[in-house]
Amino acid sequence: IMLAQTLHWTISPIRCCWNVACFVNQYSMPKCSRYKSVLSSTGLKYDIETKLYGQHVAAQVILKAVTGFMESENPKKPLVLSLHGWTGTGKNFASQLIAENIYKKKMRSRFVHLFSVTAHFPHKANIDTYKTWLQEWIRSNVAICPRSMFIFDEMDKMPPGLIVSIKPYLDFSDYLDGVSYRQAIFIFLSNAGGKMINEVTMKFWRDGREREEIQLKDLETELSQSVFNNEDSGFWHTSLIDKKLVDFFVPFLPLEYKHVIQCGLTEMAGMGHTPDNNVVKRMADDLIFFPKGERVFSDQGCKLIANKLHFYI
Repeated sequence: IMLAQTLHWTISPIRCCWNVACFVNQYSMPKCSRYKSVLSSTGLKYDIETKLYGQHVAAQVILKAVTGFMESENPKKPLVLSLHGWTGTGKNFASQLIAENIYKKKMRSRFVHLFSVTAHFPHKANIDTYKTWLQEWIRSNVAICPRSMFIFDEMDKMPPGLIVSIKPYLDFSDYLDGVSYRQAIFIFLSNAGGKMINEVTMKFWRDGREREEIQLKDLETELSQSVFNNEDSGFWHTSLIDKKLVDFFVPFLPLEYKHVIQCGLTEMAGMGHTPDNNVVKRMADDLIFFPKGERVFSDQGCKLIANKLHFYI
């Protein structure tokens, strides 16, 4: 099984970051130097506020956390975000928006490293091999470019004990074996905690309170404890939580009918069609919502909309 892609270097400039530019030196190896751009922070704000539907809590946390971190000339530790919520609520999409506003080549940048747990770490029996490979992959890539991003998808399927192997890189260390990790970004994506987030959101709805009244403080502490005590979270009893190395546990709320409509209209435009409310509503009416009989929250968020729309257009 191929655990890592082969790295191929070119002889031309390969990307610009928010405040780091990567270029190729005479040895054809990418290096990083300072490069400032105020437009990317503006772009992130615009994208988060206009494209991430129904996620006011996540939008606020991500925008402030990423902007503050990127603007800091000397961060004390890497930025570590853990995004939690039901399927289709926008976790992967949010991580893509972050990458798109930092790297010129967006998710295709060689400095964005996406790990799919089921693809890259499928066998629990190989955990020691995975640990060694993952540590070396992170170390070698941060040594090349300190402003590297590592995204771990499907954390709830991560073999127990694997993620703790990268703890030294998330800590407040200045240099570790000659490499500083303070400018790196680590993002974990997980369905773990989704049930608790849904329950809190439903309670607000049943109490007649506005969705927008939900704040991070209503969810974050319980979310971190839920993930810490969940054997299937990837973070079960891990020192990453115990030692407070995750900067924010970011909740993604279940999407409502109106958010599904927004996703559908946006998807239609992306397909090159004129957005049509009637078409999108026909599709949305056939989707599963909960609670039963009240059809308030989408069971799968916006995940299946792109493929389902073809049937209704």
